[in-house]
Amino acid sequence: MINRIRDVRKAKGMTLADVAAACDPPTTAQTIGRLETGMRTLSLGWMRRIAAALDVAPGMLVRGEDSQPPQVVATLSAEGPEALRSPRDAIVAMDAGGTAPLIVMLVEYPHGEYRPGDQLWLRQHDPAAAGRAINRDVLIPRSAGRFAFGRLVDRNGSRLAVLPPGHGEKQIIVDKPAWIGVAETLVRQL
Repeated sequence: MINRIRDVRKAKGMTLADVAAACDPPTTAQTIGRLETGMRTLSLGWMRRIAAALDVAPGMLVRGEDSQPPQVVATLSAEGPEALRSPRDAIVAMDAGGTAPLIVMLVEYPHGEYRPGDQLWLRQHDPAAAGRAINRDVLIPRSAGRFAFGRLVDRNGSRLAVLPPGHGEKQIIVDKPAWIGVAETLVRQL
C-alpha cells in the first residue's frame, strides 16, 4: 500500500503541525511526518486518527501499488487552458469507476459556467470516439504543451472543432490529437 497522507494534507492546505494539532488526541508534527513518509508504520488506528483530522474517509489515505490515480494535467486560467509543468495525483473523493483513465483540470479563472476552485474530471478517450462526445465539454492536447478546451461541436475525419466557453470566443480546430478528455464530473466546493 502507498501512503497518500501528504497528497491529501497538501490538497487541504494543511501543514504537518495543523494535522498533528487536529488529531484526537493531538500528536507532534514529527510523528505525522514520519507516518506520511513511511518511516513509521501506518496502523489502522493512526489511519483513522489522521483521516478524522483531515476530514476524509480513511481509505483515501492509501492506494494499491498497481492502481493509477487520476492526474491533474491542466489549469483553466484567464488565458485559457494551460498544461501543468509536472502533473500530479488528484485526490479522489468518490469511486470514479470506468476503465479509461481520468484526468483533472483545475479552474483558476471563471470561464462560462466554470468558477475558480472547480475541478473538472474528464475521461481520457481515443479520438476515434469523438463522435460520441459531440455537444460535451472536452479537453484536447495541442502542440507545445497547450490544450484546447470547450464544447466539441464538430468532427471531420481526424479534425475536431471545439468552441471555448464564454462569449465571443472563436472555434478552435485540432487535427490528429493524441487523445480527448470528455467531461464527466464537476467537483465544486459548497
